[in-house]
Amino acid sequence: MAAKIESIEVKGIEVPVIFEEDSRLPIVTTQFVFTNSGSITDTKIAGLAKFSSRILNEGTKKLGADGFAQELESRAIHISSNCGKETFVIEVSSLKEEYAKSMKYLKELVDDPNYSESALEKVKTTMIGGLSRKANDFDYVAAVELNKVLFEGTVLAQPSSGEIETLKKIKLKDVKTFVDEHICLSRAIVVVGGDVTLEDVKKQIKKVLKTLPKGKAEELPHFDVRAESKENVLDRETQQAYIYFGSPYNMDVSDEDNYKARVATFILGMGGFGSRLMEEVRVKRGLAYSAYARVEVTKSRSYLTGYLQTKIESSDEAKTTVKEVFADFVKNGVTQDELEQTKKFLLGSEPLRVETMSQRLNRTFMEYYKGFKLDHSKEELKKIEALQLDELNEFIKKHTEILDLSFAIVTKK
Repeated sequence: MAAKIESIEVKGIEVPVIFEEDSRLPIVTTQFVFTNSGSITDTKIAGLAKFSSRILNEGTKKLGADGFAQELESRAIHISSNCGKETFVIEVSSLKEEYAKSMKYLKELVDDPNYSESALEKVKTTMIGGLSRKANDFDYVAAVELNKVLFEGTVLAQPSSGEIETLKKIKLKDVKTFVDEHICLSRAIVVVGGDVTLEDVKKQIKKVLKTLPKGKAEELPHFDVRAESKENVLDRETQQAYIYFGSPYNMDVSDEDNYKARVATFILGMGGFGSRLMEEVRVKRGLAYSAYARVEVTKSRSYLTGYLQTKIESSDEAKTTVKEVFADFVKNGVTQDELEQTKKFLLGSEPLRVETMSQRLNRTFMEYYKGFKLDHSKEELKKIEALQLDELNEFIKKHTEILDLSFAIVTKK
């Protein structure tokens, strides 16, 4: 059965419900998604959103982390929370016969989170330890530095996991304030799929939603990427140069030309050995094992980013090669053969992107979240199939902003 979107009224607020019934397996998966509640809201304390999601993974105050986990395990129920840049998600999965019980446990969790000093210190220790280990993960270091360059002066310039000094300062009251403000009805979207009826879904999720405050929805901010090129080089004890790069990409999340960007970017840097970057950087010049570039277009940001690793002595040549590949791409576009090969891959691999229920639900959610109608993805595939070479090259030549590349490089000087 195809996914559909309905709503449920709670405390005078219409909460969207994305639902797909699938009886092939006796399981139910539920996601409570809260918009404008991810790390993009960490304007005062870097890492607070992710820290708060970790606290909600510590069970209830009554049972504690271990007691709550044992209760869930005894019924094969899984509850976890996580956050991205824009959204905060609480996910629940269970067997069909335990669905009602899983919602009961979720209600207990949002009613009585484990706001204890022991949970606070445990999460601090875990997250600080993780950041300490990442200090020598130079891919992570370069990626964080690139965000500092591209989004300088904004909340997106800071790592979503925060920094050691900011994490040390987080108090229980900070977590409570975050949860109260963001885990609320006004920001909620519920996504459910599995062997269950929509009637039962509405009945069970309403019990959880009724415990949430109304809250207040706020418009998601949009951040522009640095328009002028900049380069930051970090000196580290490394045997390789880690080169991360990015540029603006002038496109809105609801732009009807997004499918052209998908095709163009696949040819430029996402198509593995068939991509321009891989061909020039690895195959022709042997500068790196792999080279990659992609476009990220979301409600809060739109930009192109990529990376490669190379020998320290080859760093300048690799950087120059990336610039040359981009310049040639914008000036001359792509070939008919590149377009046809990309069409074959994107259209031929489509079944792999929708073979599981979670994939289909996520696609439906993203269509709704971005403001498209249902089955927009199918319409996009038809457009890709019909895309002509001159249309694509005209689109590529318009996006000269991708030539304004900024770099974050970790190397040994």
